[in-house]
Amino acid sequence: MKAPLLIDRTLLDAVTREARENPRQRKNRNFHQGDAAVAHRLLNAIEPGSYLAPHRHLDANKDETIVVLRGRLAVFFFDDDGNVRQTVALSPLGAVCGVNIPHGEYHTVLALDPGTVMLEAKAGPYRPLAEAERAHWAPAEGEAEALAYAQMLIAHCESL
Repeated sequence: MKAPLLIDRTLLDAVTREARENPRQRKNRNFHQGDAAVAHRLLNAIEPGSYLAPHRHLDANKDETIVVLRGRLAVFFFDDDGNVRQTVALSPLGAVCGVNIPHGEYHTVLALDPGTVMLEAKAGPYRPLAEAERAHWAPAEGEAEALAYAQMLIAHCESL
């Protein structure tokens, strides 16, 4: 029998350290057994400067729940043309600490504070994004335009 895994400051610090050492400036700590698991539960540490391209999940079982455990995270929602429809700041002690993102909703997240860690839950199994799930109007991760695009999104956060 496995011992319970406590989600404590030590674990949050460890996954944050791994994110900072990762060129992508983010790191998952999965609690599920593998990509084929029917339920995915994980910590996701993300640092300012990490870019996750806007996307959506078209599978009706792929609603995504995010709860911020430490730091501040901006969540962006877009219309089908790439216009920012809504921006929400999540933080453990703020007015909003989490969000449930329905399938089909274009979204992305950006860390607003160093050391941001979220708990994420969604249905498995893991499948790479299909072409129809990628935002054709946003740069992909690693493209030269990604940094400028992320900075434009961060400008939406000035009032948060």
